[in-house]
Amino acid sequence: MGGTARRPMDADPRPPASQLHSETPTPSHRRPVVAALMLGMSLAALDSTIISTAVPQIVGDLGGFSVFSWLFSGYLLAVTVSLPLYGKLSDTFGRKPVLLAGVVLFVIGSLLCAGAWNMASLIAFRVVQGLGGGALQGTIQVVAADLYPLKERPKIQARLSSVWALSSVAGPALGGMLAGYADWRWIFLINLPVGALAFILIARHLTEPRRHRASRPRVDWAGALGVFLSGGLLLTALVQGGVAWGWLSAPSLTMLGGAAVCVAATVWIERHAAEPIIPGWVWHRRTISAVNIAFAALGLLMIAPTVFLPTYAQSVLGLGPIPAGFVLSTMTLSWPIAAALSSRVYNRVGFRRCAITGMTAATLVLAAFPLLPYPGAAWQPALIMLLLGGALGLFQLPLIIGVQSSVGWAERGTATASILFCRQVGQSVGAALFGAVANATLASRLTEAPDAIRPGLPDDLDSVSRALEHPGTLTDQAADYLRRAVDTAVDHVYLGSATAALLALLALVFLAPRRFPVRTEAEAEADAEA
Repeated sequence: MGGTARRPMDADPRPPASQLHSETPTPSHRRPVVAALMLGMSLAALDSTIISTAVPQIVGDLGGFSVFSWLFSGYLLAVTVSLPLYGKLSDTFGRKPVLLAGVVLFVIGSLLCAGAWNMASLIAFRVVQGLGGGALQGTIQVVAADLYPLKERPKIQARLSSVWALSSVAGPALGGMLAGYADWRWIFLINLPVGALAFILIARHLTEPRRHRASRPRVDWAGALGVFLSGGLLLTALVQGGVAWGWLSAPSLTMLGGAAVCVAATVWIERHAAEPIIPGWVWHRRTISAVNIAFAALGLLMIAPTVFLPTYAQSVLGLGPIPAGFVLSTMTLSWPIAAALSSRVYNRVGFRRCAITGMTAATLVLAAFPLLPYPGAAWQPALIMLLLGGALGLFQLPLIIGVQSSVGWAERGTATASILFCRQVGQSVGAALFGAVANATLASRLTEAPDAIRPGLPDDLDSVSRALEHPGTLTDQAADYLRRAVDTAVDHVYLGSATAALLALLALVFLAPRRFPVRTEAEAEADAEA
């Protein structure tokens, strides 16, 4: 990589005071913009979880029980495949138009969801929502980096992390209240005033400097289509494989084969594009490529606490849905606190060492989960999650800030989108992989069940969970055996998550540079001129 030399960072990642305020233009009205960013982040976070407790009411009104899982999968799919496109568009045309378009698209999708007449239309409109959510998730992170110099970025990122955590935890409770005491359509209608306020604040108060471009900007629409098709086919195969059809069935093999062909075609298109959606430097620069791998592993390991811990809390510990949610929520309490304090760590030891410290702790915490006693007490997994949140707070935020600080304004959107895209893909792979691990463990345990209790036992995790929710049809011996089987299955998932954490750790140790480079805007402009 040619151009202006980059200043290495390790023991003290802070540039001189004069550079802190010249790196990015600071608008005169930051507070309204920050309020808009927090509102937008709450929209994206709420709608990833808010409908989970309203599914019975939605299915009872619209039908379509066999495909209701696509209410979640469709949203996740749209967010994931659109992230790279929005990152490139924000670098090409500026953050403000992309963020405004994302808010508008999200609000339109919400309005359409509220007027859905059957399950198919609701799923389609959730995809529209997801396309808006992709713009919100990626661009909000980039605008936050643009607004604040390096020294102040941990504050805004910690605020955004807190909003995400609180919104994610509050989503199911709010959705259940609206569905139970009003109507499930209000789950989507409440987005309208929040989105309108965010739009007004962004339109009035977010200002960006005019940047001269030597040539007319071009959008790599062929590459964008390739990314959409590749990600869509791959994620659909991962989400539906082993659920709607078998892994070795014709639909799975067709989609996986089609995804491979689309990936190869996309790589060829991107190599020949003038301004590719996913440029080669995303993978050629060690800083970004190592963080991409680490964030993909982060997406993998997050499946254990977010997907399987509630099942463990209810099926093994016998907790209700609300107490089970509190066991998980301890992670969302410690994560933003650790993220806010991480600047004190990486200012002394550097981005890489801070992240390595956090992921080392996360690996040990995840590996400790199978050591919990059976059946144990609720405070034990809650303590595990509290420690895990603190560890991941030290891991994630320094890497986001480190990557954003290693590139100039014109590359920040693409770089941020690449790491968020890898995290989303990791979550999809993790859901499929660890779901298979849990079901395989359960199948093995149920096959080994004593002959006296084997007849009538369920054969997968969902069926086992439902059976334990209504244990009247089970003997005490059968119920205890099923609880132990679930305990073993979740233990295996946590061991898999610990392996994913170890993968992230190895990526940082062996692939990431020892010192993260830091670029100022002046250096980035010099590179552009060169």
